[in-house]
Amino acid sequence: MLLPINLKRIDIYLNSGDGVSVPSYKPVIIFLDTDKHASPFDILMAVDLYPDAQIVYYSNVEAEDAKKLVQDAMFPRGPKGVKRTKIFISGYDVEKAEAILETAKKVMFPPFEMAVIMDPRGAHTTGSATVAKALSLLLEKGFGGFDGKKVAVLAGTGPVGRIVSHLCGMEGAEVIITSRSQERATSIATRINEELGIERVKGVKAATPEMIGETIKDAHVILSTGAAGVQLLSKRVLEEYGGRCNVIADINAIPPLGVEGLKPTDDSVEVLPEVWGIGALTIGTFKNEIEAELFKKAMEAKKGVFDYKIAYQVAKSLLKIP
Repeated sequence: MLLPINLKRIDIYLNSGDGVSVPSYKPVIIFLDTDKHASPFDILMAVDLYPDAQIVYYSNVEAEDAKKLVQDAMFPRGPKGVKRTKIFISGYDVEKAEAILETAKKVMFPPFEMAVIMDPRGAHTTGSATVAKALSLLLEKGFGGFDGKKVAVLAGTGPVGRIVSHLCGMEGAEVIITSRSQERATSIATRINEELGIERVKGVKAATPEMIGETIKDAHVILSTGAAGVQLLSKRVLEEYGGRCNVIADINAIPPLGVEGLKPTDDSVEVLPEVWGIGALTIGTFKNEIEAELFKKAMEAKKGVFDYKIAYQVAKSLLKIP
């Protein structure tokens, strides 16, 4: 067991008031990534934000690996140094990332606790940016907030779609998430409803343009959260079925875009009469602002989890949404 091995050194740190020289601790950010290769995106952001920090990263991390990695990060710097050690969990496998987070939370105990950022492949910050920008636009144009609105989340079973759907449901919207698989859509919707504690999300199969059209025909807000380079909504379908739509947003900046005719740089642009759009680069730029603030909060904190809930609070604060 690691703790007894480090007891002597820990005792030195705990009793450093007796003339023992304690080193000055530089910040350390440890990236735990579920993928074969740790993404350079978040690592480079951390390097630019904190050039004096030491960056450590691990790839192909499983929940069982996380236990030892977190334990080994807890003790060598003592109770003072551990407060300067942060963990960032990422990867495309959201379930695996969530398991790593749960492992980390179980392993840590006072005074050996670290602040943890949870943002699997940017899903938490991108989802927060998407919903907050849509909410801000709804309010700006006088449509009111999400409460009571119908929201269609295209490709809503992916990492970003799940966060978007949860946040919209949390804001009081009726949410429909689409997938090419009814089973997948129903499963994700059920899980989100369980998390919300109320039935606000429904999953539907939408494998053809007409099926997507039927999904969006009553929606006040359409949020396209699909994979890069995949068009989910054509201009023809939007014009034919999107008569009630007020706000539309897309997170895909790689052609073909998720929503035809919605440019990545669009920000509060009227793409159709009384339909206001937000493009992927606009969302992406805001996502980076949110992540920078999330880093700042985690670096200043002694402990805690900084996930989509904190990211969404940050997003609303940056947009001055009460």
